[in-house]
Amino acid sequence: MVIEHKNEIARKRILLVDDELAILKLLEFILKKDYDLIVKNNGFDALTWLDSGNIPDLIISDMEMPYFDGADFVRSLKVSGYFRDIPLIVLSGSESLENIKTRIPYPINALMSKPFNPSILKDKIKIILN
Repeated sequence: MVIEHKNEIARKRILLVDDELAILKLLEFILKKDYDLIVKNNGFDALTWLDSGNIPDLIISDMEMPYFDGADFVRSLKVSGYFRDIPLIVLSGSESLENIKTRIPYPINALMSKPFNPSILKDKIKIILN
């Protein structure tokens, strides 16, 4: 008896954290073909999902969110022994990138302003994940 095995490469998982439905829909539209996406509307829900034993290959997070903003979310990730090494892209619609760097004194793989160029975001993701 011969058993056939498919040589499928596991798709990378990206956790999207943003409270703006339009941004989440845009991110889903441009990324769903290449990645498995997990969508959370705020940092608290994202941390709850992570604390349940889920580890994505990349996190894309907004800065301005209700309940638990992007700075608090990133701080929680980076002081954690489990989550600090997950690559992270931070998006901001109103705050300057320089201000974000002072508010979040932790390593971040990329900072991008909203509105962002989808091609540039996809390129950054490929670089980070490869």
